[in-house]
Amino acid sequence: MSWVQIIVLAIVQGLTEFLPISSTAHLKIVPSLLGWNDPGAAFTAVLQVGTLVAVGSYFWRDIVRILRAMWDDLRRRQFASSHDAKLGWMIAIGTLPIVVLGVAFRHQIKTSLRSLYVMSAALAGVALLLAAAEWWVRRREEAHRRGRDVGETGWRDAIVVGCAQAAALIPGTSRSGATILGGLASGLTREAAARFSFLLSIPSIFAAGVFELIEAREDILASTQDAVKLVVGVAVAGIVGYASIPWLLAFLRTRTTLLFIIYRLALAAILLGLLLDGRLAP
Repeated sequence: MSWVQIIVLAIVQGLTEFLPISSTAHLKIVPSLLGWNDPGAAFTAVLQVGTLVAVGSYFWRDIVRILRAMWDDLRRRQFASSHDAKLGWMIAIGTLPIVVLGVAFRHQIKTSLRSLYVMSAALAGVALLLAAAEWWVRRREEAHRRGRDVGETGWRDAIVVGCAQAAALIPGTSRSGATILGGLASGLTREAAARFSFLLSIPSIFAAGVFELIEAREDILASTQDAVKLVVGVAVAGIVGYASIPWLLAFLRTRTTLLFIIYRLALAAILLGLLLDGRLAP
C-alpha cells in the first residue's frame, strides 16, 4: 500500500474503532469506494494495535489499579476480593467468548464474512437492535429508574456484554456497537456501557493484533519500508483513536445513540444500493 493509503486507513481506524459504526466495515468500504485493494483482515487486526495503545493510554490508571488488585487476589489465593479485582476477572470472563469463537471461525472471518453484503446486513441489523435498546432505556427513564454505573456491574453483565462482543466477529457489527448494545440491554447507562466496552476491548484487541502479526508477518512485514509504514499507521490510528474516546464518553453522557443508528442505516442503504447497481464488488 502507498503512504496515502496507509495514512487514510489509519485515520479511518482511529475514528471508527470506538464509535459504534464498525471500523472493520469502514476499512473494507473506504478502499472499495476509492478503488484500492482490500487491506485484509490481518492488516485490520494489526492496525487495531494503535487503538489498543490509545485505550491503554487513556485508561492507564484504571488498568494499573485493576491489574494490581488481580495480582493481590492471586497472591492471597482469593477471588474478586475487591471491586477492582472483580472488574478485572469480569473482563477476563467477558473476553472468553470472542477468543473461543474467533479461533473457531477464523477462516470464515477472513474470507466469506468479509463480503460487503454481510457488512451491510450487520450495519442495519445492529442499528435496529440499538434502536430497540434505546426505546427500552427511554421507558426505564420515564419510569424514573436509573441505569447502573461501571461500579455496579456484575457477573451477568460481563457474560452478556462478552457474548455481544463475540458477535462483533461478524464484520460490520462493530465491537463497540455490540458491547454498548449488550450494556444497555443489561441495564447500564450509556456512558457506563461505553466505558466497560473500552476496558473489555483491551485483551481482545491485544490478542487479535499479536496473533495476526505473528501469522501474517511475512506478508505485512515483507520489507523494511512495509514495516515502517505499518508502524506509522499504528501510530496515526492511536493518536486519532485517543482523541475519539473522551468525545464518545462525553457524547453518551447527555445524548442517545440515535446519531449512530441513523448513520448505520444510511450507510447500509447506500452500500446495498451500490452493490445492487454493480458499482461495488461484494
